[in-house]
Amino acid sequence: MPLSPSKINTFTMFKLPSAYFCGVRVRTLTDQQCVTSVRHRWINQNPFRSMFWAVQGMAAELSTGALVISCIKDSGKNISMLVANNRATFSKKATGRIRFTCNDGLAIREAIARAVATGEGQTCWMSSVGINKDVNHTEGDGSESTPQKHSGTGRRSSLDHAVRSPPKPK
Repeated sequence: MPLSPSKINTFTMFKLPSAYFCGVRVRTLTDQQCVTSVRHRWINQNPFRSMFWAVQGMAAELSTGALVISCIKDSGKNISMLVANNRATFSKKATGRIRFTCNDGLAIREAIARAVATGEGQTCWMSSVGINKDVNHTEGDGSESTPQKHSGTGRRSSLDHAVRSPPKPK
């Protein structure tokens, strides 16, 4: 049975309560893409009245992690995962609903296939780009022209991290 956004959201309530109570939710989950969102609220703001960077990090990482979990489940193999590295940049204040999108399903499936074929751990860099959906963009303002890396203060932000599949113990 495939994973659904509601199953992942229930999982976060019990296993990642800080993400759940801050409002991080999976919106869509397919075999190629995962979209999460979080809305700026009192509980997740910093002293500057924008979203705390760590809350955005939770939402960005959930978009990559849920996709990995889904791909591992679909493979039917007993594979573990580990976030081995994380890079983030911020461009502007996050004050609305931020949607993080990860489109790396194919890369994950290829890494899983390599891990199964070789029995060795694999590293796969994934990217999650966040966009502030509540900000009005004017034509030609340049705000959407180039993606920025993950931001705790950003209209557009992203998270890159490496997911390492460690070898199974013998």
